[in-house]
Amino acid sequence: MIVGGGLVGMAMAAALGGAGIPVTLVESEKLPDLTGEAFDGRSSAIAYGSQQVLAGIGAWDHIAPFAEPIRDIRVSDGGWQFEGASPFFVHYHFADLNPETIPGARSHEGGGGHPPFGWIIENRAVRIGLVKRLQEIPAVTHIPGMRVDEIDFAGKSNLATLSDGRRIRARLVIGADGRASAVRRMAGIGVKELGYKHDAIVCTVTHERPHDGVAHEHFLPIGPFAMLPMTDDAEGRHRSSIVWTEDARIIPMLLKLTDAELGLEIERRFGTTLGRILPIGPRFTYPLKMILADTYIKEGLAITGDAAHGMHPIAGQGFNMGVRDVAALGQVLVDAWRGGLDLGSLQVLEGYARWRRFDNLMMLVVTDGLTRLFSNDLPPVRLLRDLGFFFFNKAKPLKRFAMRHAMGIVGDLPRLVRGEKL
Repeated sequence: MIVGGGLVGMAMAAALGGAGIPVTLVESEKLPDLTGEAFDGRSSAIAYGSQQVLAGIGAWDHIAPFAEPIRDIRVSDGGWQFEGASPFFVHYHFADLNPETIPGARSHEGGGGHPPFGWIIENRAVRIGLVKRLQEIPAVTHIPGMRVDEIDFAGKSNLATLSDGRRIRARLVIGADGRASAVRRMAGIGVKELGYKHDAIVCTVTHERPHDGVAHEHFLPIGPFAMLPMTDDAEGRHRSSIVWTEDARIIPMLLKLTDAELGLEIERRFGTTLGRILPIGPRFTYPLKMILADTYIKEGLAITGDAAHGMHPIAGQGFNMGVRDVAALGQVLVDAWRGGLDLGSLQVLEGYARWRRFDNLMMLVVTDGLTRLFSNDLPPVRLLRDLGFFFFNKAKPLKRFAMRHAMGIVGDLPRLVRGEKL
């Protein structure tokens, strides 16, 4: 039983159900709400390794039409905003990596077999694609619009009570119900939290000039400002998704601005390299904080995605870390299923916890460190950052490693990330 039918929960259900494991997926939101435009205005950076996973579970074909490839990444320091922009920046180009070092690279057309770093996709489009994939899998029972009110973690059989009074028994419960996870709370698992003094504004914007597949991460004293390339809309307008970190105290004022006024504020921070910028559609704001669950597993229980870890969006890795959880836990459980082992036993689940916890912890530490390093306008720190950019660009092996890391193809890779079937 999987509790939480968001991006990670549905991907987990597709991975396990596609391998023949009977899965019941329970989600509190109704499907029309979950896939509606007003539910979630965010877009996700789907790293190359995560795309391999989505392809391996059979969902990518439903998502690909809405995906914009990231072929360049430009990271710049705007900490000198009152004295002119810093002349130093980091630039990644997708063709700078040898395709032979990238799992499954030769299957990607264009660029001489060079796959992009990843894709930018609206979360709504990913949800719709995953729902379509789940409808194709007989082993998955999808129950949307229903809460899990209680779970009795009792010995070899967990008993879940739904909000309509139904009861479901499952040997293994997987919590994929987000940062405020009810499953985690019911299981008595604690969590460490670290808040930030700023929130994120997220919206879609149009701009006069094409983005050419370039993702921008522009660091300002308050925090990062990301401009992420999206597909053109039906009217042919060039679009990008912005993730704008700002002081939580002034966000209400910004949200009240007209589209034209907000566009000018965006240009003040990003510049006009893409021409005039105009927000379109709804605007969303999200609090930013880092969380880490005290443990990922108990007898008969595993937690994944934001229920297990949540990070600052500075590197766009939140969803990708959840997808890596799906690939690792899916492999552990499918191998145990085929071997006739008890899926809820600690002996089986410890393989997942060992595999993922250290990787997730290191990503949390790195993203938190980057946030603090770049959200600082002291002259000595600015100088240190610029020197770091300069020498990083000169260190080709280090830069190639960072590029592979951004693609999600570094470390002990699960089969799905390597482009192999479960």
